[in-house]
Amino acid sequence: MEIIDGKKISAQVKQEIADEVARMTAEGKKVPHLAAVLVGNDPASETYVASKVKACQAVGIKSSEFRYGSDISEEQLLEVIDRLNDDADVDGFIVQLPLPKHISEEKVLNRISPDKDVDGFHPCNVGRMVLGLPTFLPATPAGIVELIARYGIETEGKHCVVVGRSNIVGTPMAVLMSRKAKHANCTVTMCHSRTKNLKEITLQADILIVAIGVPNFIKEDMVREGAVVIDVGIHRVPSETAKSGWKLIGDVDYDHVAPKCSYITPVPGGVGPMTIVSLLKNTLLACQKRG
Repeated sequence: MEIIDGKKISAQVKQEIADEVARMTAEGKKVPHLAAVLVGNDPASETYVASKVKACQAVGIKSSEFRYGSDISEEQLLEVIDRLNDDADVDGFIVQLPLPKHISEEKVLNRISPDKDVDGFHPCNVGRMVLGLPTFLPATPAGIVELIARYGIETEGKHCVVVGRSNIVGTPMAVLMSRKAKHANCTVTMCHSRTKNLKEITLQADILIVAIGVPNFIKEDMVREGAVVIDVGIHRVPSETAKSGWKLIGDVDYDHVAPKCSYITPVPGGVGPMTIVSLLKNTLLACQKRG
């Protein structure tokens, strides 16, 4: 069993991005610029945006934050997006989810220019992904593909089972793994909370990608010997042994599942670090596309 080290791989990718940004700067080219829009004070969102800012600094990418209270109107937020779309210095930007209930996430995501949609959520970019055309890929699925590639995990002809169907992870993950491309070419089955005989299906998986959002959902008896297991989930649960009083766990019962696997991602330190570097890669790409 080999642990897939997301921290190590993310550090490698960050260095590659930093080298490219340094090269662009030395040639007098524009420094890539990522902006983040944060509405309200959701603790998880605050932490995630702070991590993005720190990561930008580490690779030489310029970053900006635009913070607004949860009482901002939908119309006002759409005006903010319009301004960022028109700002020539901003290469890409994200609107951190979730948003307050009175604001339509669909309207907001659709308002972002596809050329600056470094989260890869705009329908135009989703469509291009499905068609296998160059585009911004959603950060977490792109990070998972990067991990699979850098660990040399064989995918062609393998049965990949994706558990979870969110637009952020599960659905794009299934698309990417089924594409006619390097580090893909899998036969993909997508499962979710309504899937019957789920255990029978997960036991067939050569590659099992779990993003269902339930702590320790995948048990030892649901994974076949030698499978590759990618755990996207992250949950804070009480812990009597940790000084903080809590610990992070995933959607997979790691301690019992890991011994059966050929490869497995830990939580934390697996998929998580790759999400932010994928966003940085998209920002670099956005800047290079704009010349």
